[in-house]
Amino acid sequence: MEKKWVPEVMTLLKQDIIKVPEVINEASGILIFGKKIRSIIFTTDISIIRNTNADAVIAVYPFTPHPAITKSIIEAADIPVFSGVGGGLTQGTRSVYMSMFAEAQGSLGVVLNGPTPIETIQSVCDVVDIPVISTVTSKYTPLDDKLKAGVSLINISAGKETPATVKYFREKYPELGIIATGGPTEEVIGETIKAGANAITYTPPSNGELFSKKMLKYREQEKKDML
Repeated sequence: MEKKWVPEVMTLLKQDIIKVPEVINEASGILIFGKKIRSIIFTTDISIIRNTNADAVIAVYPFTPHPAITKSIIEAADIPVFSGVGGGLTQGTRSVYMSMFAEAQGSLGVVLNGPTPIETIQSVCDVVDIPVISTVTSKYTPLDDKLKAGVSLINISAGKETPATVKYFREKYPELGIIATGGPTEEVIGETIKAGANAITYTPPSNGELFSKKMLKYREQEKKDML
């Protein structure tokens, strides 16, 4: 089939946006309320969130979830947000309230960490009307009870074992929506998609790395201007 030409509009000030790897377009995507999500950028940096071509953002972080953080990210984002609501150290009533806040503030879905007790998952699923996503860290993660409790999607983050873990759960649950970390190269991302991932999370360069490249460019330009 002939590839269709796609018009692109870009401005001078938007040329440095973070573009996700093109191989992610090979994923089937996940339809959530009519929106197809293939690429999900993994960051809580609102400057990066405002300057990316990813379809969505997954905003999870290694601290106790707080409504102010969720609110700030959603207000800054011009793409859908999946908000972390705990499940590790933060469980029970706080995770339930965080989920309610996240939905009220406009989150497309909420993300629970791997250790989340079934009781917390059930309580969250009872109060929100958006997808509840459960994080999976290995093929040994028990899923049956979590799915019965109301989990809609899983987010596989198993390090170098991610493609194998995706393959394991895809074979076990053929119709389950699977999000998975993409890995450091397009080759690994491709393997993860072939293994059965419907959507891929992409970790962008840090602000420090991006600034380092930009400052190098500025220094080289100054040097040319002086010659």
